[in-house]
Amino acid sequence: MIPKSIRLMLVASLVPATLLAQSTKELNITQAIELGIANSKNLKLSQNKIDQAVAQLAVVKDNALPTANASFMYNHAEIPTNTFSLGEGSSALHLPKRADAFVGTAAVQELVYGGGKLKYAKESTRLLAEVARLDADKSKEEISYAVINTYYALYKVLQSRKVVDQNLESIAAQIKQAQRFFEQGIVTKNDVLRFQLQQANVMLTQMDIESNRKIINYNLDILLGLPEDTEVKITDPDGTLKVAGSLGDYVNLAMANRQELKQLDFQDKVADYNVKTIKANTRPTVGVGANLYYINPSGSFIPPVNQYLLPVTLGATVSWNVGSLWTNKNKVTEAKIQQKEITLQKDILSDQVKTDINKNYQNYQVAISKIKVLETSIAQATENDKLLASKYKNNVASVTDRIDAETLLYQAKINLEIAKADAGLAYYTLLKSTGKITQ
Repeated sequence: MIPKSIRLMLVASLVPATLLAQSTKELNITQAIELGIANSKNLKLSQNKIDQAVAQLAVVKDNALPTANASFMYNHAEIPTNTFSLGEGSSALHLPKRADAFVGTAAVQELVYGGGKLKYAKESTRLLAEVARLDADKSKEEISYAVINTYYALYKVLQSRKVVDQNLESIAAQIKQAQRFFEQGIVTKNDVLRFQLQQANVMLTQMDIESNRKIINYNLDILLGLPEDTEVKITDPDGTLKVAGSLGDYVNLAMANRQELKQLDFQDKVADYNVKTIKANTRPTVGVGANLYYINPSGSFIPPVNQYLLPVTLGATVSWNVGSLWTNKNKVTEAKIQQKEITLQKDILSDQVKTDINKNYQNYQVAISKIKVLETSIAQATENDKLLASKYKNNVASVTDRIDAETLLYQAKINLEIAKADAGLAYYTLLKSTGKITQ
């Protein structure tokens, strides 16, 4: 049986670890994207716009339903002069001193043919709802890229910090070695001071990196909707770098998937329906309706038999604004010009997309090539560092040469890690320009 005091000590020792675990979250890049999308306030706003467009479509559909209205009216009349005569020789008409009447009406109207305007309005509104959905997809792409960009920025900082930490461990070993050499009279005190100065400079770099890490980590917390004190632990976002397809493949992918191009296609269809709607103004409209009247002059809410009227009328209406045949022509021309502008906008945007993809494609190719060059430079810098370490140990090379060789090696390592991250980000940038980053 464990004593109570020891159990309390064990619990107390676990509390800090629990608190630390609560403020740390490990995420791979896919999980980060999903979290960013799920918690994005911009996407919630986009969804609200979609809901508005769908509600507007429902309103337009309601316009196709028949209209109906009903009314009931009560009138009370006081008649002070209740005797009426048309002149001499005619008998006088005696009216009551007061009168009450109940009048009710009910009507139903249905537009049978409106020149197709209702149909065109419905299709236009449906297309605008699709535009709103594409706008949300575009926002999702932008949010995903923002998460990826910040994720890679944090990855670069963490990789740089790891290399710097390794550098500091190596410098600490160099300082111990230099102090032993100094005690043995092999090197001067200046050599020890030079290593200590190098250590101080690298520690300053470490402080800058840690400050940048905190800033980027905070920004990522905001993007992902995490508590602002959460420390994000990330995994290698690349693993193996992707092999890019041909430039033409990415161009074709963009032409089929870029949200802006799809939106312009929908807007072109909306403009086409707008032209048809304006043309429909020259056509006649046909409507049918039924009316029910209730007339009760008896003064009683429930009249006696045969003292009220209940006529029902059925009717059809055909109307035609003949003047629209010559006043509508210029409106149609204006609408067609607006539609042509959308076509030109798509042509311009298509060219911009192609140049954007070509730029991102070439950047990715260069990023891959940089990695190969830097891997070669690290092999060379490693060999140079070993050579200078041996020479310094044998008192053949100066402390400056030794420090320079080590600095070159660790700088090459940092450059390689940054180049790998830049290549991964360049690949996602290429995907973003095709409109398929979330795929």
